Amino acid sequence: MKLDALSQLDLDERQVSIYRSLLKLGPASIRDVAAESGINRGTTYETLKQLATKGVVSYFPKGRRRVFQAEDPERLMSLAESKQQALSQAVEQLRNDIIPALKQTQTTFSPGNVRFYEGDDGVELVLRDLLESAGRDPERGYSVISTRTLREHLYRPFPNFTRQRIERGIRVRVLAVGAGGDEAELAERKWLPAGEGTDASYIAIYPPKVAMITLAAQNYPVVVIIDSQAIALTQQLMFDTLWGLL
Repeated sequence: MKLDALSQLDLDERQVSIYRSLLKLGPASIRDVAAESGINRGTTYETLKQLATKGVVSYFPKGRRRVFQAEDPERLMSLAESKQQALSQAVEQLRNDIIPALKQTQTTFSPGNVRFYEGDDGVELVLRDLLESAGRDPERGYSVISTRTLREHLYRPFPNFTRQRIERGIRVRVLAVGAGGDEAELAERKWLPAGEGTDASYIAIYPPKVAMITLAAQNYPVVVIIDSQAIALTQQLMFDTLWGLL
């Protein structure tokens, strides 16, 4: 039985183990729960208190002792639904109140508008940012200049990027430097000749952002994202002019 989802309810392995032991035992003392779970009494008691706070365990007095009892497993679904509702409310508050308010205090441009990343994680971040940003206006889409040497490494950390782009209806225009490149839906491609020893590079233009990827030693990706409407629009103008000449 896979129990990974329980970690999303902030239940750790020890808490899950003790809860399952209590389900098996029925109403039980701390000593019995500790024996069943194989966890020492002190830790068992502290864990039972934590579970009681979460509402998945209850207790009642029996003489001088407390007897603990596991709540019905359906209680876990109630916890998940409450957490989901709270998260949905947080997302709405972020979207409608907090983020707009924070944007009003944001300066037009600062060094923070230029961000550097490294490795496959940085490449994946750019690709996901492309989907998120360009997805707001899929017909407009985004523009790319890409060399053949970098195309071989681009989708390594995000192999289903093209499929997700197509599913979202996002258009892309590509100026491919050098031969190659796979044809795909919602993609237009024109080619530029590659000079001898052309360096690996990938430039994505999706106003107000421009992302640039290159490869350092041993094909290690280095990523720069510039968040500037002025720079992005200038890059877009240059791209559109070159596109029109081909």
